[in-house]
Amino acid sequence: MYDYIKTVIPRERIIFHEPMSKHTTFRVGGEAECLITIQSEEELGKLIPYLNQIEQDYFILGNGSNLLVGDKGYRGIVLKFGEQMEQIRVEGTRITAKAGALLAQAAAVAKENSLTGLEFAAGIPGSIGGGVVMNAGAYDGEMKMVVESVRGMDSEGQILTLDNDTMEFGYRTSAIKYRPIVVLEVALQLSQGEKSQIAGRMEELAQLRKSKQPLEYPSAGSTFKRPEGYYAGKLIMDAGMRGYRIGGAQVSDKHCGFVINTGKATAADIREVIEEVQERVKERFHVSLEPEVVFLGDF
Repeated sequence: MYDYIKTVIPRERIIFHEPMSKHTTFRVGGEAECLITIQSEEELGKLIPYLNQIEQDYFILGNGSNLLVGDKGYRGIVLKFGEQMEQIRVEGTRITAKAGALLAQAAAVAKENSLTGLEFAAGIPGSIGGGVVMNAGAYDGEMKMVVESVRGMDSEGQILTLDNDTMEFGYRTSAIKYRPIVVLEVALQLSQGEKSQIAGRMEELAQLRKSKQPLEYPSAGSTFKRPEGYYAGKLIMDAGMRGYRIGGAQVSDKHCGFVINTGKATAADIREVIEEVQERVKERFHVSLEPEVVFLGDF
């Protein structure tokens, strides 16, 4: 397998036994068997069909902002987009971003070009690709409001384009979340705006985040999806879980919807806190909290 991979990817972009703690915002996680940096659609088009054909486990990594990798690592291949897959271009009121670009980068480019509609994404730590898959959102904005189309690659290496309707965006989900389609590029349709107003709104949201969220600690942002008719943070607080701690993992005192790494947490600590919160909220309020966090590998 690796003999074939080396014919597609230069050796310096193939890393064995890579600690995933270096690639997730939780700053925890064991080693991936192999991490490969992808710099083009062509490379991906040669790898994806091959890995599927030989039934090799692989995982497409964005910015690792919604990911918890087990302490025992991941016995598979992690594919991570490099700088050539992070490019952003502007044409009129449309921004086209490759999947590896960060949402914050795209929002900054929008601001510089006086384009409004993406202000909500300025503080979201994920990538464009991951953001589209889960319909990322914050402060009354979400990706479905600005996505015009998505270019992706299926398991056979074929390129397909999905428009906004075909993406079937829902709350923290989309049509491709559970399908073997890799996002390659996203076209965002924005509106002409006033640069100073856009900058002002982004600064306002940044201050809101700073005052309400535990940004000083590693986390995955909001740990749980918002259950219908409730707020996850309030349910957790009312269940008496504020500050609840196992090892170095803790329910944030500042915002109960965040599970944070206080410095020396293990992935197992974080997962245990998440599961205990789910259990207590279910027991007390008969509400099931669904994690936004994706669990990968062996814990």
